[in-house]
Amino acid sequence: MNTDNANSLKSKKCIYDITKFTHLDYPDHLACIVWFGGCNMRCDFCYNKEIVFAKEGSYSMEDVLKFLQTRVSLLDAVVLSGGEASSYALTDFCKAIKKLGFLIKLDTNGTNPLHVKELLDLNLLDYVALDYKAPKYKFTPVTHSGKFHEFSQTLDLLIRSGIDFEVRTTLHTDLLTEDDINCILSDLKTRGYTNAYYIQEFVEAKSTVGGVQKPSKPFNKSLLKSNFPVIWR
Repeated sequence: MNTDNANSLKSKKCIYDITKFTHLDYPDHLACIVWFGGCNMRCDFCYNKEIVFAKEGSYSMEDVLKFLQTRVSLLDAVVLSGGEASSYALTDFCKAIKKLGFLIKLDTNGTNPLHVKELLDLNLLDYVALDYKAPKYKFTPVTHSGKFHEFSQTLDLLIRSGIDFEVRTTLHTDLLTEDDINCILSDLKTRGYTNAYYIQEFVEAKSTVGGVQKPSKPFNKSLLKSNFPVIWR
């Protein structure tokens, strides 16, 4: 990438917002969250509608780095979230964050495996949260994207890498059933995943991307079959 393009990316206001402090989003660490605008999915249950459809943000990467300079020794880590952070050129940004001494967590839908691989190969990520949106047969209806193959590549890449990471699914019972979750659990086991699997229960919001509201039916947790921990959030 030439210098002009790199500087243009750094100054572009692609970041929707910054959560300046959280103790929940990075396990055992104090962090801030950088919310990148835009997403290549349109998940029906997504409540970050404003971020998903954002054309421009309020901050640039340069703005974030200036903010982080004021948080050295006060925060442990930076969470890159969205939207979909991996849709952006993050390498130089992550290098600058690392120079300031912060750990980096990436929240991702896994649809940019080559970019994630580059960040892993350069040792720029310390933790990854990968969203397993739905089983292959429901992936497109739930996410309105045809990117299960790319997601699958990222999942296998993370398992092989040895990095500390988690897999999580947002559960809306009108979209995913007990059988669907068991299918995800079976797939994870087949791939060799052994970490905890997190299920995030849908939180009712005023507006979601797909217009879904409160689930109309309960979920029977006793029907789940897993050889590794299933943790509810």
